[in-house]
Amino acid sequence: MTARAATREWFRLVNAPAPMRAAEALLDAAFGLDRRTRASYRLREGSAPVPGLSFHAVDAASGRLAGLISFWPLRIHPADQPALLLGPLAVHPDFQNGGLGDALMRTGLNAVRKAGHALVFLVGGEPFYGRYGFTHTPARITLPGPYDPARLLHLELQPGALGKAHGLLLPEWRWRAMREKEKA
Repeated sequence: MTARAATREWFRLVNAPAPMRAAEALLDAAFGLDRRTRASYRLREGSAPVPGLSFHAVDAASGRLAGLISFWPLRIHPADQPALLLGPLAVHPDFQNGGLGDALMRTGLNAVRKAGHALVFLVGGEPFYGRYGFTHTPARITLPGPYDPARLLHLELQPGALGKAHGLLLPEWRWRAMREKEKA
């Protein structure tokens, strides 16, 4: 397939998680079979995306899943600060370089802003995500397990949202479990 401009003429954007089987196949094609070993997957394990903050694009001609984006609930521990994890953002290789990733990013971030969220994290490359305002995260914020600190990026949707927060980024369910353990 040749690259096409990401216009509504060739894809249909849906505000819902993509069908599981099609999403898994797209993610395998976009990131490889070892994708589950990445740090961002540990942050999504056992969680569900935030309702209303998942989008997928379907190719109008074939009906195939072309791309997807989701946002997941996080907490900074011990700061008790809510945040979101962006990911995955993926475009099937057959549909890359046509602007679909940009369309998904803009749609997703606009929805996150409208929902009133203040802070978004992701694990990815600054050259791509920097154009949306993502910057390197200070060393005082870390992820569980091994990861490349240069790839941990954040975006403050409300000025000062990161503030002086420090600690470990965790999925909300794991943060709640740690809080309960600390109370016991």
